[in-house]
Amino acid sequence: MRLHWHRRDLRLADNRGLADAPDRPVGLFVFDTAVLDHAGAPRVTFLLDALGELRAAYRERGSELLVKQGDPATVVPDVAGDLGAEFVSWNRDYSGLARERDERVDGALEDVDATPQKFHDAVCHEPGSITTNAGEPYSVFTYFGRKWSDREKDDPRQIPDMAPADDLGVDPGPIPTLSELGFDAAEAEVPTAGTGAARRLLESFLDDDVYRYEELRDYPTEECTSRLSVHLKFGTIGIREVDKRVREALKSASGERRESVAEFRSQLAWREFYTHVLYFNPEVVAANYKSYENPIEWDDDEDLLAAWKRGETGYPIVDAGMRQLRAEAFMHNRVRMIVASFLTKDLLIDWRRGYEHFRELLVDHDTANDNGGWQWAASTGTDSQPYFRIFNPMTQGERYDPDGEYIKEYVPELEGVDPDVIHSWHELTPTERANAAPEYPEPVVDHSERREQALSMFERARGDSD
Repeated sequence: MRLHWHRRDLRLADNRGLADAPDRPVGLFVFDTAVLDHAGAPRVTFLLDALGELRAAYRERGSELLVKQGDPATVVPDVAGDLGAEFVSWNRDYSGLARERDERVDGALEDVDATPQKFHDAVCHEPGSITTNAGEPYSVFTYFGRKWSDREKDDPRQIPDMAPADDLGVDPGPIPTLSELGFDAAEAEVPTAGTGAARRLLESFLDDDVYRYEELRDYPTEECTSRLSVHLKFGTIGIREVDKRVREALKSASGERRESVAEFRSQLAWREFYTHVLYFNPEVVAANYKSYENPIEWDDDEDLLAAWKRGETGYPIVDAGMRQLRAEAFMHNRVRMIVASFLTKDLLIDWRRGYEHFRELLVDHDTANDNGGWQWAASTGTDSQPYFRIFNPMTQGERYDPDGEYIKEYVPELEGVDPDVIHSWHELTPTERANAAPEYPEPVVDHSERREQALSMFERARGDSD
């Protein structure tokens, strides 16, 4: 018998660890306190629903998903010993915390004479397999993305035969409730979990939106995105299955439609690139990837940070994004870039404060992807663009939400206000603002002034000024 330890692979189909290791598996999930300490209610809510779906899938096949709580270095060997499992399989994770945990489990399995079987499953190409000609990991995306796109991908894995539940002789354990894990109910509406839900999203996206993706992906009201990020984060759908279906769409398309599919596929490569970056640089979770001669003099004004979190900055597109985050545990990707740039370049607040807030509220929070995105916005990451890339939040709003539809959906104080007024909010007099939307705040900072301060801040960090 084999024990398969699920973590970020909450599915049976296209699961390398389940399919490629020897012997028939029975599943195990362990609620790890060290991981829960970094979790938020939306993600744990989705996780619990995904586990319910996964347990049902095991039981449909006459097997079982065991659910335990505790330190995996103790729990996994104990369960393996109780089952008399000869092998324990799992799919690798790539953060420093996860790798340290897995090393402890690996060592502890020796005490119960169980052999660990470890697989790369969350990525098409494992870290270290796509490198420069000198054999070094890439620090910028462009060449990595080309090699990733050109390289042959494995086919999706089939579901293996499962170990019969009747042979286990152990209590599978209940799936705990959110409150039993120490979380209050999520404020946001959390999306449906499970492989079925993920496949429906994928098929719906590939039916139409993928062919308009390049043109419309930056416009939040168009909703021309796959919404697969949470499913890729928790592994309720396999990356090989997704990529195969996208490659089929790419092969059948031509012209602009083909370019659009290719643009979406490049986003899969971006996710993998950031995973490779995290693997080779685990310190980036808490440290700048890019080195500066002097420390960056972040301001970290707590009142400004609180206004940003509440969505009350007086910059409509920023506030709409922050309120969408709280209401849906999700934010459109273009808006994520806008609010991140605003926090770091307008409010001059350390990117880590924003990353922590996203980690708490996003249902699709992924350590590698979110860290990469935040450091990109803060000009501290793996990006060739210089520090003077600073988004203007008003022109971004006017360009990507010209009619103010997205803004009005999440900022009801601006309902009925003319879009031209919304997009010129920073230029209005106090009287004009009071007449247009008396409940909506004035801008907390002046973008032009803050842009100059941000440039000076980075120049001092670079050692370019006194």
